[in-house]
Amino acid sequence: MLSKRLAMAVIGLTFVSAAAAASSSKWMTQMQSGQWQASKVKGLNVYNNNNEKIGDIGELIMDQSGKIQAVVIGVGGFLGMGEHDVAVPFNELKWMNDPPRSASNNPNAPANRPGSTTTGTSPGAARDGNRTYPDHAVLNMTKDQLKAAPEFKYTK
Repeated sequence: MLSKRLAMAVIGLTFVSAAAAASSSKWMTQMQSGQWQASKVKGLNVYNNNNEKIGDIGELIMDQSGKIQAVVIGVGGFLGMGEHDVAVPFNELKWMNDPPRSASNNPNAPANRPGSTTTGTSPGAARDGNRTYPDHAVLNMTKDQLKAAPEFKYTK
């Protein structure tokens, strides 16, 4: 009889400790490689393939599961006047760790090194191990193409 109670107590403790271990795995204690802070991505500059700034990220649009569907880019205008928003699918952007080349083609300006896009690697790792976001994004469109794109309107 005593051995049955002891066995039941051991089994009960096993379930309790297993449940405690499972619930503690829900807590995140630090960022992992390949994770970005969304608040740092908002506001990043967007360049085209010619290293011309074509806009900046104003918002990230995600679905109910948390997957980012689109990036809203503010284009056109001057000092915020005349700017309009364009939503671009998230996978259309290339995320770069290094600053863009200077538009002046200065040979001493930092250049995007081959392989500096972020595809599942820690953004900013090439320059700063503590950085949790990319330097900028590249979109394969001209400034005029982006300005001519349909405007994105937020629903209320």
